[in-house]
Amino acid sequence: MSSTFYVEILTPERKFFWGDVETIIVKTPTGEMGILKGHIPTVVVIDIGSIKIKKNGKWFEAVLSEGFMEVKQDQAIILVDTAEWPDEIDINRAKAAKARAEERLQRQRSETEYIQSKAALARAMARLKVKGK
Repeated sequence: MSSTFYVEILTPERKFFWGDVETIIVKTPTGEMGILKGHIPTVVVIDIGSIKIKKNGKWFEAVLSEGFMEVKQDQAIILVDTAEWPDEIDINRAKAAKARAEERLQRQRSETEYIQSKAALARAMARLKVKGK
């Protein structure tokens, strides 16, 4: 009996990942959430951060931006704005984005700019964390 389930990760630009996996761990606004085969059907918000995927006994990690995940019987569909593997991350660009976001947070000009800057900082930090592993 197989202990795997099907996962698809989709962005507006591409089908980022698809295939049978043993488990996934995603970041939600309330913390990390693990999914195994047979998980109860649910819909959750995906927060900016890493996704850990266990396939064929090996762990893989990528960075996801905001989105949603729907878990159905023996499958999970993840819809996010962006998804990147570590080798797709430009470390210098991520460091520059982090510095820009931190500088914008210091200014706090408007609530909208503050929210956008916090999201930009979270994306940059997630990229640096995953790239650093």
